Amino acid sequence: MFNPNQLRAEMARAGMTQKQVANSIGISENTFSKKMKDGSFGLEEAEKMITLLDIQDPGAVFFARK
Repeated sequence: MFNPNQLRAEMARAGMTQKQVANSIGISENTFSKKMKDGSFGLEEAEKMITLLDIQDPGAVFFARK
């Protein structure tokens, strides 16, 4: 299950805003916001964010347990 709070923490750690991340992975800020709410990021988007934000534990963000 997707953990939006963990992704927000990774973005803060990297010093990036939602808008900057959205632009960097090639989607609009509005689309990014919707995907944050429903956890519908695709594999390619997740891979881009892992690289962009240097996420060390992608499982904690994209495959978190309830």
